[in-house]
Amino acid sequence: MQTLEAVKSLKAQMFVPAHAAATEHIAPLAQYNIDKVWEAADLILELCAEPICFEELLRKLFSSCGLIMTFEQYALVGSTVRSYLAWLKDMGKVEAKFEDNMLLWTRV
Repeated sequence: MQTLEAVKSLKAQMFVPAHAAATEHIAPLAQYNIDKVWEAADLILELCAEPICFEELLRKLFSSCGLIMTFEQYALVGSTVRSYLAWLKDMGKVEAKFEDNMLLWTRV
């Protein structure tokens, strides 16, 4: 998030993002990405209103986003969701605890 905020203030004649068209104005794209990060975080927090294991959280995220689970998506999206959970935990927005030998995530 700090990087995206910093990108908004960069000045250059042209920016060539990895997954978007080249542009002279990067701030709107950086803000769009910031907004999407918070949107995803809010959805994860919503799904963690009650204790939930990672697999169920991932299943509900896929369903709510209209995605179809494959091994490739499981690995890619699963890794991203784990990063979100670590970030949210570091911010004190979720907590992780073990119950009956299962790791559960809960919104704080």
